Amino acid sequence: MEEKVSLMERVAELLRSKPGEAFTAKALAQWLTRAFPEECRKKFERSRNTRLTTEEGFWRQLAAEIPSRMKTCPHIKTIEERPLRFYYSERSDEEELALIEKDNQPSLGTTPTMEMPLSEADLYSLLAQYLAAEFDLYTKRIDEKRSSNRRGLSGNIWLYPDMVSLENLTRDWDRDLRDCVGEMTAPKARLWSFEVKKLLNRSNIREAYFQAVSNSSWAHYGYLVAGRIEGADTLKELRMLYGLHGIGVIQLNVEDIAESEVLIPARFRTEVDWSTANRLCEENTDFRQFIKLVRQFHQTGEVPETGWDGQPRRGD
Repeated sequence: MEEKVSLMERVAELLRSKPGEAFTAKALAQWLTRAFPEECRKKFERSRNTRLTTEEGFWRQLAAEIPSRMKTCPHIKTIEERPLRFYYSERSDEEELALIEKDNQPSLGTTPTMEMPLSEADLYSLLAQYLAAEFDLYTKRIDEKRSSNRRGLSGNIWLYPDMVSLENLTRDWDRDLRDCVGEMTAPKARLWSFEVKKLLNRSNIREAYFQAVSNSSWAHYGYLVAGRIEGADTLKELRMLYGLHGIGVIQLNVEDIAESEVLIPARFRTEVDWSTANRLCEENTDFRQFIKLVRQFHQTGEVPETGWDGQPRRGD
């Protein structure tokens, strides 16, 4: 028992010595076996787990113990992605949020080597790539700066999503079938809406979620998207809010966009809220252009080739 505590304390010491750098449990366990081989050997010999027959099996066991042990260590925080990552920070949730939301400033990296500054605009581009590759979506950025602001400074607060998408339900259909469905006025597309945040933690989770509820609930699918999610309590809150409002959650992996994932699938809305869509059209030229693209698709049966910020590659 003493050895277990000692080894976990050494993990905490390592994290404290490298504030802001994030490590997986696997990396921390491998570091322990390299840095403290004698202590690890004694723990290995005393272990009653008969499956620990190799060094690899031993450090995997160490890795499994790290998450629960780190939860009790002051100022050690988690990045809720796969795999889970741990880092040390004495900043409050509010201070970390203020730091990471400053565009053109280096964000707290998800790995020790990640130093590239990521703005929210960077996330828009990554999200468009992910949506095109994973869901065959045609995506358009909605820039709130291209709005009329006729209702005053706060008149359109939380009205505009960051991105919207068209899902072509007929992409793989026979041409005659598409024409038939068009004549029957059956649904040929679904509309998606996204609110994007660089960081979600306990200090901004409810505000960010209700912002997504406000600006994305008009669509068939509404999502809150984050480049980073901190803390198990944040995920717990997201799941609770989803049960009430149905907005899904996407975690972007900024290092490997293909490894991004839908943490909480959005609840399908059978009908678009066209009254809200009309308000968006009236107030924002980007959204009006998006609706024109949707209309053109319904009229011709073909998704327009231009006008999108992200789209599936032809022939995929």
